[in-house]
Amino acid sequence: MTELALKIRRLGTDALGIDRVLLVLVTLFGVIALLTPDALVEALVFVAGSLLWIAPFLLLSVAVAAYASASGADKLIALAFQGRPLRMVAVAALFGALSPFCSCGVIPIIASLLAAGVPLAPVMAFWVASPLMDPEMFILSSAALGVPFTVAKTLAAVGIGLLAGYATHLLGAAGLLASPLRAAPADSCATGCNSGCGPANEPRVVWRFWSDDERRRKFRRSALETGWFLGKWLTLAFAIESQMVEYVPADLIVTHLGTTQWWTLPAAVLAGVPAYLNGYAAIPLMARLIEMGMAPGAALAFLLAGGITSIPAAIAVWVLVRARVFAWYLVLAASGSLLAGLIYQAVA
Repeated sequence: MTELALKIRRLGTDALGIDRVLLVLVTLFGVIALLTPDALVEALVFVAGSLLWIAPFLLLSVAVAAYASASGADKLIALAFQGRPLRMVAVAALFGALSPFCSCGVIPIIASLLAAGVPLAPVMAFWVASPLMDPEMFILSSAALGVPFTVAKTLAAVGIGLLAGYATHLLGAAGLLASPLRAAPADSCATGCNSGCGPANEPRVVWRFWSDDERRRKFRRSALETGWFLGKWLTLAFAIESQMVEYVPADLIVTHLGTTQWWTLPAAVLAGVPAYLNGYAAIPLMARLIEMGMAPGAALAFLLAGGITSIPAAIAVWVLVRARVFAWYLVLAASGSLLAGLIYQAVA
């Protein structure tokens, strides 16, 4: 059983067997209907549209995670993250910055890597860098935000990944980030990729898994569990985002983040960390904010912080890893984004 599946069964329900995520969703929409009935339809439309937009990425992520689980390819992924830690951090940061995964879509891969016993340092480098840039986003960002800004964001993605990986390596060496995943069962693969777990206890990879009945069942089970897990948490995240969009207008951000005061960059990071500002949807918004007068360094810091810690990603991280790793993830996002913004503000 995968670690992600465990979160569905164990963290997604309370002692009475009630799904807590669905309970919160019903409560949230109930409060909206009670206080502002006219806004309920808008919130539902917003959530539906957001889910529709992210559906292709979600389906791809679920399919990749299920395929890796059924075929045993997750063991090869783990092997790709083995070697000398310092070299693997550099490779992971570069690969993450060029990979096509968003902050939500990378979660199943991260879960597989950590469950397979891959060290947290290279995983964190990949984790932090991955949602910030990919080839398609580079092209779209260059058109809307300009090539200099897009190049700066790309370099920042790699740099933040390196910072996250090497800083995590130092803390890991001190024993401060041991056992990053929440408690795993005895039959999980958390003990490493050589533990002999997998279909029929076979460590080998079967690329054409569909010829094996047991592996086909594992694919279906993994796809359903992972899809349900990500789907319900994303729905909750988009519901929260709909209220942020409703009550936190973009003009307010420009008013407070459009100056070059000393506090502008820290404020941009603090505003960006809890904000949902992820992927392609952020490009036209940031172009508009910059046109309205937002400082370039603040814009980059805000964009980076929001990309790493968007609400859906943060929620998925929280239910996946221990509290101290989640706190460290937020510290890395804030400090890396602030540093990148300061550098870009100085040279832009």
